[in-house]
Amino acid sequence: MTNTRAPRVTQRMIADMAGVSQSTVSLVLNGKADATRRIPAETRDRVLEVIRETTYVANPVARSLAGVSNNLIGVFTYEHAFPNDSTDFYTPLLTGVESAAEHLGADLLMFTSTPVLDGRRHLFHESSRLRLADGCLLLGREMDADDLARLVDSGYPFVAIGRRDAAAGRVPYVGVDYVSAAQALATLAVEAGHTRFASLHLSLTAESTTDRREGLLRGLAGHGALTELLAPEAGLDGAWRRVRESGATVLFVEDPLDAQKIHDFAVRDGVTVPDDLSLVVLGEHSRPRERAVDFTRLSAPRTALGSRAVALLDEVMNGSRGAAPLPRQQLLESSIVGGSTLSRPRAL
Repeated sequence: MTNTRAPRVTQRMIADMAGVSQSTVSLVLNGKADATRRIPAETRDRVLEVIRETTYVANPVARSLAGVSNNLIGVFTYEHAFPNDSTDFYTPLLTGVESAAEHLGADLLMFTSTPVLDGRRHLFHESSRLRLADGCLLLGREMDADDLARLVDSGYPFVAIGRRDAAAGRVPYVGVDYVSAAQALATLAVEAGHTRFASLHLSLTAESTTDRREGLLRGLAGHGALTELLAPEAGLDGAWRRVRESGATVLFVEDPLDAQKIHDFAVRDGVTVPDDLSLVVLGEHSRPRERAVDFTRLSAPRTALGSRAVALLDEVMNGSRGAAPLPRQQLLESSIVGGSTLSRPRAL
């Protein structure tokens, strides 16, 4: 088969076409063609014009080795960002990332070459190309604590999306204040007259889960009995049975998908929501769904989360652009949506 791909354009070729030396082309590409280098403006413009005509793109690795910014922001996700179950979370977040990167004039580079093993990507896998980007955003429900400590110690610019405990509290992050929001929802349930509660979580190791749980415990303290369940451990069918056996009149569910399935179980078994059982969700769907239930729920500012993380990463990489530096660890406030699935217990 004949190879029809156009020949690779090199700095030597650009120099020949512009009638300058290769070192002059290198200075222009690296942003060092200033007055101190004594490169006339007309020479610089001629080099740039040849670059535009040939669509030359500087080698990002070479630029990085030379200490020159590639204006590339990396995005690394510990789990797949686009399967159906997680698009509800990642889509608005990545929208915020894209918008903020566009505002900065930066390109996004999503790292997908490292394999997903046991449900998680490995940041320092042998195929990782992390250094292609000037800095990186890290996404994932759970992140490897050793990875985060290694990144902090290396000095590589990064920002985690979501609060992180690793590296003795040195990880720069932009997260959500789930503690306050979950406490507010728990208070609503207490004020409605409930005294028997149940909660269904995804794990007890992810910071986003432990923060939600902490908020619930604060809001429910001294106001009745709480049955705590883990979805993976009991399975949703088993969790639903245990909720019914507990006598709980309100159930807090971390994951919106689990909440929808629990609601379906309730309909199947003749349990009326919210008269027999109130359902409060510690998250929400971002896209319209068929048969969508208007849950009483927590609404996290995911688009703002993405854009604020880019702004913080830009400052980590390039220094403050404003009068005051941004906090290296930020928590954004969630809102509470009243919905229709929390009411007073039927007996009251």
